[in-house]
Amino acid sequence: MSNIIDFLERMGRDSQLRHASQNEVELALVSEKIDLELQAAILAKNPSQLGALLGQGVFCCMQEPGKEDEDEDDDAEESPTREGRGNAPHFGFRAVVSVA
Repeated sequence: MSNIIDFLERMGRDSQLRHASQNEVELALVSEKIDLELQAAILAKNPSQLGALLGQGVFCCMQEPGKEDEDEDDDAEESPTREGRGNAPHFGFRAVVSVA
C-alpha cells in the first residue's frame, strides 16, 4: 500500500511525471511494482476506481449555523458591534460528518 501512496505523492510533486505521457507513467508504475489494478486506475485517470481500490469510503460533511449562545457571562468583556451596541451575539457552527 505504501508504494502506491509514495508514487501518488511523487506524481503530485514532480511536474515532469504529472505531465508525462501515458507510456512514461506506465513505465514508472511498473518500476515501482504497483499492483496491476491500481496501475489501470491511474492510467485510466479514474479517481473513483482508485479510491475504491485503496479502501476510501464515502465522505460527506455539512456545516450549519448554531443557535445563539444564551449562557454568556454578564462579566464577559464587551466587544463592540458594527452598530456600537455592546456585546455582539455569539453564534456557533455545528458540523455533521458521515463516513461510510
